Amino acid sequence: MTRTLVHLVRHGEVENPGRVLYGRLPGYHLSARGRRMAERLAEYFHGADLAAVTASPMERAQETAAPTARDHGLEVRTDSRLIEAGNHFEGSTIGSNPRQLLHPKYWGMLLNPFLPSWGESYESVARRMTAAVEAARDFAAGHEIVLVSHELPVWTLRSSVEGRRLWHDPRRRECTLASVTTLAYHGKDLTSLTYVEPCADL
Repeated sequence: MTRTLVHLVRHGEVENPGRVLYGRLPGYHLSARGRRMAERLAEYFHGADLAAVTASPMERAQETAAPTARDHGLEVRTDSRLIEAGNHFEGSTIGSNPRQLLHPKYWGMLLNPFLPSWGESYESVARRMTAAVEAARDFAAGHEIVLVSHELPVWTLRSSVEGRRLWHDPRRRECTLASVTTLAYHGKDLTSLTYVEPCADL
C-alpha cells in the first residue's frame, strides 16, 4: 500500500504595518522576515519527494510556496480551495482595536460565534479543505505534496480530521507562521498527523 505525505503549510509573515485584517484582499505580500521564512521552508523540504507544490491564490501563499517549488524544479500550482476564510471584517483594524466591535454596525455580525456569523462557516472551510487535501493525496500518491494555505483553514482541517469541534478560541491554535502540519496516508487512510515549526528561530 502506498504511503503519501500531504504537508499543509501556513504562509510566512506579511508586510502589514497598518495591522489591517486583510483576509482575501489582494496586495498583501510577504515581509522581509516572511521571505526568509519561505527560503527556510525550501531548506526544510529539500530532498523531499515532492510531486507538486500547490498554494492558495493569495500573494502571500504563492510567495511562500515559490522557493520550495523552485528548489524542486516545479511550478507553483494554484488551488482556490486553499484560500483564506471569508470574513466580513476584511479591511478593518478590529484585530488590533477590538473596541470597534462596540459600534452597533457590527452587532449583527456577532450573533453566533459557533458558526461564525462574521464570515464563512467552519463547516464550509472544513469541506473545501478536505476536498483539497484528498485531491492532493490522490495526485501525489506514493510521494509528497506541499499545500500552502492560511491559519484558519489549516487549523479547521486539523480539527476536523482529529475529531474536535470546529469552533474554537483562536488564541489556542497550533499553527504559527510558516509551520508545517503533515498528514501521512497509507492508501487513502490517514495514519498520523505531525506538526513542526521550521522557522521558530526567525
